[in-house]
Amino acid sequence: MDLRQLRTFRAVAELGSLSRAADKLRIAQPALSRQIRLLEHELRTPLFIRHGRGMVLTEAGRILLDRTAGLVHRLEQARADVLACSGQPSGRVIIGMVPTVGGTLAARLVQRVVEQLPGVELRLVEAYGSYLTEWLYKGEIDLAVVYGPQQNVHLRTTALRQDELHVVSAPGGWLDGLNDVTLEQIEGQPLVLPSAPHALRILIEKAFAEADVPLAVRVEADSFQPLIEVAMSGVGSTFLPHYAVARLIERGLLVSARIKPALLREIVLALPAKHLEFSASRAVADIIQQIVAEI
Repeated sequence: MDLRQLRTFRAVAELGSLSRAADKLRIAQPALSRQIRLLEHELRTPLFIRHGRGMVLTEAGRILLDRTAGLVHRLEQARADVLACSGQPSGRVIIGMVPTVGGTLAARLVQRVVEQLPGVELRLVEAYGSYLTEWLYKGEIDLAVVYGPQQNVHLRTTALRQDELHVVSAPGGWLDGLNDVTLEQIEGQPLVLPSAPHALRILIEKAFAEADVPLAVRVEADSFQPLIEVAMSGVGSTFLPHYAVARLIERGLLVSARIKPALLREIVLALPAKHLEFSASRAVADIIQQIVAEI
C-alpha cells in the first residue's frame, strides 16, 4: 500500500463514487479505478461492492478505512507542513466541536480562516466530547472544542471559557414564570440527558449527588438535536447553556431558568501531543482562542 492508493481509497469510501472522487482529487477516473484494483489485489479481498448508484464498503473495506484514516491524514499534513516551510500554513484541518459550541463558533471560525489562512481547507465535525477525544487520539481529527476538564494524558488542553448551565423545558409546564431554580425544585421532574460517560451526564449526576437530590432520567439522547426535540415535546427537561437554545426561547418553543447555585461547565481546546501537531492546526487553534476571547 502506498499513500496515493490510500488517499484514493479514502476519497471513494467517503464519497461513495469513483466519479465524485475523481473530481475531488482531480485525477482521471480510470486511473483511480486502477489504484483501487491494485489495492484490492494486494490485500487479496474486495474493498467495495459496486452497484449502479456507486460503491459501498465491504467489511474489509470498513476495517481498512478505520485503521488508516488517521494515518493518511497525518501524512497529508506532514507533506503540507514541509511545503509550507517558507510560507503560510496549508492543508486540511479537521475540527471537532460539541454541538452547543458549534452553533456559536463555527460561522465565525470559517470566516476568519478564509480571511487569514487561504491555504487551509476546513472540515467541521460535530459530536459529543467522548467521541471527539477518541477521534483526536486516533488522529482522525486535528483539534477539538470539548467540555473539560480532560484527563487524557495523550492530549494537551487549553481552557477557553466556562458555561453556566440552565434547566430547559417546554413552555406551559413547571418551569413557566421561574427565573432561577434550585436542584431541590427540580427533584422529581422527568429529565432528558445523554447517557454515561458523556461529560454533561457526569456533571449533572455529580451535582445532584452532592445535593442529595434524586435524579429522574426519563429519556437518554446521545445526540444534540434529539435532546432538544424531546425537551420541546414536553416529555422532560434538560440542561444546556442559554445561548445554545436562545433562538428557540425567543420563538416560544422552550423556556429556561438559571440554576442556583450556578452549575458551571468548562470549555477546553484539546490538541494532540506536541510532536503530532501541525502548523495549520496550530494556526486554526490560535484563531479559535482569539474568537472565544472576543465573544
